[in-house]
Amino acid sequence: ENLEQSEATVLLTGESGTGKEVLARALHAHSPRRSGPFVAVSLAAIQREQVEEELFGTLKDANGRRKGRVSEADGGTLFLDEVGDMPLEAQTRLVRFLQDGRFASGGDDLDVRIVASTKHNLRALVDQGLFREDLYYRLNVVALQLPPLRERKEDIPDLASAFLVRAKKEGLPE
Repeated sequence: ENLEQSEATVLLTGESGTGKEVLARALHAHSPRRSGPFVAVSLAAIQREQVEEELFGTLKDANGRRKGRVSEADGGTLFLDEVGDMPLEAQTRLVRFLQDGRFASGGDDLDVRIVASTKHNLRALVDQGLFREDLYYRLNVVALQLPPLRERKEDIPDLASAFLVRAKKEGLPE
């Protein structure tokens, strides 16, 4: 089975700037979930104490609930960028979500594919007690290492051409 047609959880690793989010979007765009939402969450950009609320929502008041990013990704793909920066408390809740494959939120069952990325060595973080081992194994179902551009210089001409085409479309003078 090819990865695009798979529902498997994917872990993308590589340095910053290697195109992990670009690959995550491409996996979604070519998957059976392409008509569903692609929801990207940068875990490095959220204050640690806000991560659980951002992902899973909160009870706002008696009338309603603030939906989390997991709920927003229902039927689609949730991209967890820099998952290695996730606090342990939120990791526990994410493990529960991944164990069930579905997440009960306000009575609704959600169906979400997870694609995660990190620049960190998650195995080393597990060994240091900073990342849950069970979460590591649940995220590491399909692992893809993205090499930096300096290790794939043959891609530079194609990338330069693609960027020039995009720049022209966006109004760059010739």
